[in-house]
Amino acid sequence: MNQTILLVEDEKEIADTLTYALSSEGFEPVWVSSCEAALSNINRHSYDLGIFDIGLPDGNGFELLKTVRNAGNDMPIIFLTARGEEIDRIVGLEIGADDYVTKPFSPREVVARVRVVLKRLEKQQKILEQNATTDNGLFRHLAEQRVVTYQASPIDLTRAEYQLMTSFIAQPGRVFSRRQLIESIWSSNHPSDDRAIDTHIKTLRAKLKTLNPHKEFIITHRGFGYSLEP
Repeated sequence: MNQTILLVEDEKEIADTLTYALSSEGFEPVWVSSCEAALSNINRHSYDLGIFDIGLPDGNGFELLKTVRNAGNDMPIIFLTARGEEIDRIVGLEIGADDYVTKPFSPREVVARVRVVLKRLEKQQKILEQNATTDNGLFRHLAEQRVVTYQASPIDLTRAEYQLMTSFIAQPGRVFSRRQLIESIWSSNHPSDDRAIDTHIKTLRAKLKTLNPHKEFIITHRGFGYSLEP
């Protein structure tokens, strides 16, 4: 069965191009042009991945993603962002997007990103099945439930933050380079730079700080990367 992709894009020319590119590569794209139509489709169908434009006629992709996540849907999301709008990329990553593509883009690049995200998730699922539970004393990773807990209480994490925490918990004290952390979220050939990881670390730290304001869980190793305090 073909993997289904929900494309939320209000520009018909772009939508037609991406629909053709995705279909040609064996995916089953469904195109809608508004937030309302997207939510209606998501409520009625299950999708393997979503591609959301940020500027939509009845809202924006950020709010759409927040609504989807608040409803408990964790399907991977790729954002389409405007050229040079770094703030769009950062905000998208902060609220739980899996990747972003900057306009103007090549349809082949979008298809390649879709494949990378889906392949990474498939790989993660296999790892989860092999390692059901990881425990480092304070933090615990319950792989089957896709949950990270602190002193038995679940932590609300975005998909990227979850991936970072599972890497840290599996090897507490290990210093991960930014490139290694990028690969834990995306892939080895992903174009994301160090700032993307720094953004995720910043939001993750803020969440961990609420668990214990007197403890610095994630340690910065200048010139090297980050580690979880053992």
